[in-house]
Amino acid sequence: MSKSLLKVNNIEVVYNHVILALRGVTLDVEEGSIVSLLGANGSGKTTTLKACSNLVHAERGAVTKGSIEYDGDDIAGNDPYNLVKGGVVQVLEGRHCFTNLTVEENIMTGSFIREDSKQAKQDLERVYDHFERIRIRKKSLAGFISGGEQQMVAMGRALMSRPKLILLDEPSMGLAPQLVEEIFSIVKNLNKEGVSFL
Repeated sequence: MSKSLLKVNNIEVVYNHVILALRGVTLDVEEGSIVSLLGANGSGKTTTLKACSNLVHAERGAVTKGSIEYDGDDIAGNDPYNLVKGGVVQVLEGRHCFTNLTVEENIMTGSFIREDSKQAKQDLERVYDHFERIRIRKKSLAGFISGGEQQMVAMGRALMSRPKLILLDEPSMGLAPQLVEEIFSIVKNLNKEGVSFL
């Protein structure tokens, strides 16, 4: 039986002290699983992910009720930096690449929590093994590659922190069906290596 990696229990999220964005959200992500949130635009999927990564505070939001536990610990007070160090990383909707940096420079920004540069280089090779398409484009500016390639860069950047759990927001948004299939195939491969997804 798999143990629970992330437990969200009856959370409520409020923005600007007045706008109720979420109420009563409960979910469980077991170790080694892929969990999908389904719902219409505006139903709170992104807010749920940002609550789990504590990025909701950056948008003047707060979890006002319920609890969020990662690996058995309450993470309500953790800052995003410590969450990334602990193995939780979020790939934001819309990819958010640094357009004036190269593909490789973008990916390497994901290793900011690492102290061993030799290990970071090994992880970069691992990223390229998963995303062969961006190995070819590694010296290109990220602003001049396709949306699918930018999604791969964003996911590769997340992998540089060696996460246990990736919060993946709208990975297929605006992509051609062939690229969507490629992205989800990579998610499946990463899951086989022990990375969980929400």
